[in-house]
Amino acid sequence: MVLNLKQLYRIAGERVEIKYQIEQDVLKEYNGYAFVSPVLVEGEAFNRTGIVYLNYSVSFRLCHNCDRCLKEFNRDYSFQFKHIVIKDAEKADDDEYVLSDGDKLDLDELVISDLLLQLPSKMLCKEDCKGLCGICGADLNVSECNCKRD
Repeated sequence: MVLNLKQLYRIAGERVEIKYQIEQDVLKEYNGYAFVSPVLVEGEAFNRTGIVYLNYSVSFRLCHNCDRCLKEFNRDYSFQFKHIVIKDAEKADDDEYVLSDGDKLDLDELVISDLLLQLPSKMLCKEDCKGLCGICGADLNVSECNCKRD
């Protein structure tokens, strides 16, 4: 979705509601992540005293393989994000700001970038996952094995 910011930049107090979803066919190009659901995006962009703010939340479901036991599982995620949107490239090097392309902002690109940065680097099916035995490969969450471990 491309957000048109022309009116937002010009009129203090202007608001634009955001509610849409990023479909799974768009999300397939992000290797390493199996989206089970579309990404639901809800929020608003508004101009407060000449500054354009973008606040939104995302919710979605991913399918993972546990990094310890290799079991497949689904997990729901929900994140909230806040940005200040600018069109002046001089300030764009600051991480606080999002640079728009003139009067347009590619929301899909921003949303996907934000949510991927929020995902944990290690995916576990549960916090106390015991993983697999390094000798026989038994799932230690299901049963203990008789292998001698140092």
